[in-house]
Amino acid sequence: MISAQQSAWYPTLISTSFADRSWLQFRGSLTRRIQSQCESFRVQPVFQSLATVHSDERVVMNIRHGELAMVREVYLYCGNKPVVFAHSVVARKDLRGAWRGLSGLGNKSLGTVLFTNPKIKRTPLEFSQLSTGHILYDRACHKLQKLPSYLWARRSLFTLHGQSILVTEVFLPAILDLKT
Repeated sequence: MISAQQSAWYPTLISTSFADRSWLQFRGSLTRRIQSQCESFRVQPVFQSLATVHSDERVVMNIRHGELAMVREVYLYCGNKPVVFAHSVVARKDLRGAWRGLSGLGNKSLGTVLFTNPKIKRTPLEFSQLSTGHILYDRACHKLQKLPSYLWARRSLFTLHGQSILVTEVFLPAILDLKT
C-alpha cells in the first residue's frame, strides 16, 4: 500500500449531482442502505493484511512512518455488480483492543459491527474525488469493465475506547443504479 497519489479530503461536497450527494452524505449504515435496495447483497474480501498505509491515512490515524497497520479491502455487491469498494485501516496496536475481531470478519460487513454498537463514535465525513494514479481509485476500478474519469470517496474515523478505525468508501458507478 505504498506510493499513493496525494488526494485532498474536504469536509463538504462541491459540485456533485443530487444522486451522488444522496449516497455520499448518508450517515447511517451504508451496508443496510444497499441491502434495502438489493435482492442479493454480498461482501467480497479482496485484501487483508498488515501493511504500510498512505501518508494521509498515517496522519489521520497517528501512525508512524513505516509502522504497519491492518488493512482490509472489500467490494460490496448488489447482485453481480460491485457498488462500493471499502478500505479500512486499524493501527496494529489496536488489534488487541477494541478492534480485535476485525481480522475474523471474512465476508461479513464491517458496517454491521460499526452500527450495532452504540458506544462507537463516528467523526464527520470527509470527501474526495479520486482519479487515475491514486491507489484507491486504481484498486477500486479493478472490477470495472469501463474506467470512469473519477470516483467519489468518503472517509471517517470510528472510535471505541480511544482506539480508531479509518473507513474509506469508494463509490462505484453502479451505486447510481440503486434507488436513493
